[in-house]
This record gives sequence, C-alpha cells and structure tokens, in this order.
Amino acid sequence: MENLIENKLLKADQAFQEWKKVPFEEKQKLIAKAAEIFKSQSETFGEIITNEMNKPISQAVSEVEKCALMMNYYAEAENILSPEKIESEYQISEIHYVPKGVILGVMPWNFPFWQVLRFATPAILAGNTVVLKHASICFGSGNAIEKVFVEAGFPEGIFQNLEIGHKEVQEVLEHTIIKGVSLTGSEKAGAEVAATAGKNIKKSLLELGGSDAFIVLDDADLNEAAKVGALARLQNCGQTCVAAKRFIIQRDIEFDFLPKFIEEYKKYVPGDPKLKETKLGGMARPDLADDLEKQYQKALDHGAEAIIPLERISANEFNPGLIRVEEGNPILQEELFGPLGMIMIAENDGDALEIANNIPFGLSNAVWTKNKERQQFFIDNLESGTVNINRMTSSDPRFPFGGTKSSGYGTELSLLALKEFVTAKTILGK
Repeated sequence: MENLIENKLLKADQAFQEWKKVPFEEKQKLIAKAAEIFKSQSETFGEIITNEMNKPISQAVSEVEKCALMMNYYAEAENILSPEKIESEYQISEIHYVPKGVILGVMPWNFPFWQVLRFATPAILAGNTVVLKHASICFGSGNAIEKVFVEAGFPEGIFQNLEIGHKEVQEVLEHTIIKGVSLTGSEKAGAEVAATAGKNIKKSLLELGGSDAFIVLDDADLNEAAKVGALARLQNCGQTCVAAKRFIIQRDIEFDFLPKFIEEYKKYVPGDPKLKETKLGGMARPDLADDLEKQYQKALDHGAEAIIPLERISANEFNPGLIRVEEGNPILQEELFGPLGMIMIAENDGDALEIANNIPFGLSNAVWTKNKERQQFFIDNLESGTVNINRMTSSDPRFPFGGTKSSGYGTELSLLALKEFVTAKTILGK
C-alpha cells in the first residue's frame, strides 16, 4: 500500500480516538455548519457534479441542497445513542453504543454528493471516522466534500477522500484500521466487497441495484401517473437505483394510459446539462451508453417490442426508449441503468404483484390506486425496502432507506442509520 494511503488511514484512526469522545451535541453543531456551507454554495458544487457526470445543472444543485437538508435533520436529531438503562435484577443494567472506528465508503458516480453524505453523516455523528473511495470520474466531488468538512471545523482526519482505483479497494478494506464498509453500487461490486468484508469479519452495508415496479391500476389518476412515471424513469437520465424501470399496467387501462405516458415520456429530450431548463442530459460515460445499447438489443432479440425506439444521438446521449416486455425475457433479470423503460401488462392485482416480485431485486416499488384495500394488498406483499402509494420513489432523511434480496442489506437515513456502525455493548453488575 502506498505511503500516502497508509498515512491517511493512520490519520483517520488517530482522529477516531479523540472524535469518539466528543459529545453528540458538539458533533451536531459541526454537521450543521457543514450543511450551511453546502446550502450556501450549492451552485458551485452543482457545477462540479455536472462537469463530472453530465447531470443537468438544476438537478445537480437540487442534489446538493438535499444534502444540506439531510445533514440538518441529523444536526437536530434525537440522541438515540445515549446509554440505555434496562430494568432487570442487576444493580447496573445498561446498553452502551460504541462507534466501531474507521469506516470505508465505496460510492458511485450517479449522485456524487448525496450518496457520500447520506452514508457519511450518520456514521460520523455516531462517532466513527470515514475514508471515501469515490468513483474515478468523481474525485473532484470527493475532494470538495472533504474541504467542506475542514471548513466547517471538523478535526483533520474525520473525513478523507482517497484517490484510489477499484483494484486498491480490497487492500484498503483488508487493512486492520478499517472496521466496516458501506457500498452503494452494482450487485457485482457489492458481492465482491461483502465477500472481502466477511472474510475479514467486518461489518458491511450494501445499497445495490434495483428494477423498481411502477404499478398502475384501473382506478388510478392516469394523468398524474403518466406525468410522474416519466419523471420517475428519466430523472438523472435514468441512472438511479430507485428509478421506475418496469411499468406494470392493468390491461383494462392499457389503451387509456399508454398514450398519456408516451406523450409525457417524449417531453424528455437531451440538452446541454449546463442550461437550467434542461431536464435530460447525457449518460455519465460513453461505455455506460454502450452497455445500455447492448441491453436494449438483447431485449429485442428475446422478443421485446419497441414502443419508442432507443435512439443514440451522440457518444453518451439517447432519445429515451420504451419497450414492451413479456415475462421470461432475460432482460428482466438485469438492471437497466439509463433512459430505457419497460412496459408490462397485468391482468389483475394478483398478476401485477407476481410480475413485480418476480425479479432478483427488491429496492422500491410504486403502486397507483385510490382503493385503500388494494393499497394494503400491495403494501403487505411487495418484496421491497420501500413501497410508495400514488407517488414516485424518493428518499427522505426521516425514513429508513434500503433494500432486500439482491438490492442489498442494512439501513441508510433515519435515526436507524445511527446504529449501523456501532457495537451494542451490554453492561451488567451487582
């Protein structure tokens, strides 16, 4: 391991020895200061995001503003890590929550500020220190975040950006200083990191891919579902783990809903990401566009029908595509990460549920129906970390975020995230 990386890990460990002793409320004050910096400089940081991965500038600025909102949530959060006294026959009977130490974050390019801070903020507030391995195209974002922590007054070593490649992740994770890892990324990357963490008996948290269902039933508000559905698929050029990817439409409304949906879908036309009015930029890298094009062709080769052809207009830009897919198409076992949506037709509620659950992933789903009983049926039976009723998926700092099945495990956001990287230490005495 290079001396520079070794020194950063040592610094993180040294910082942890003091940081874990800092009162919860003092940590919150520093988080509030960092939130203020992110909010006041959101346009500057938004430009970094746009330059690195082509996100439309309005969406990039909103991402940074959402980070500030999330950090303020934790800055004002209840201290659920205070020692808990438990009624028992013992004179001393308590649970203490002890931070684990230096936590490695392996984060993706699609939300280069949000994904990092969503993981780092509760981990740091819990008393840990963080080292970040960001996506290679987002080192500028990682460095900018590190500078904000320093500017806000955090001690050096609390948050550090490591400019390392994919090959170095295993070596860093195996280092004795690293006590846990949080990864947001692909199923393949998650499996590799989890295997290394497990081999070394280290805690891991994984937020992986999804192929979320957007179920529209015959009593839904079709106009609203069409409008929201297009946004749910094409926001961030479709490069979102919780994007709506499979639109499961009840057969009775197929010919009422689809024209409305197609009309809304076609409003998303690629434009200059640096212009505020642009709603759809290009994909983050040309090789990612290559991958999507191959998946599109694979779907067609196995019987999918092009409703709106996926049209590549530059190295990383597409006119968004929409395909009709039948059960059994192998593309359904993959995640489409880009501006390509799938239409599936369900006969009834039970059929829609079966289609929605018949994939490896379980991140988040949306159901559009006005009927309370039908809503409850899907709430009770959808296999996912989140169920949305008459809305698209969006994460909220107040509520837990995570998946099941191949979409990963562990909790981000909410107060529950504060306990992801701590040890519950039992204290008993007479």
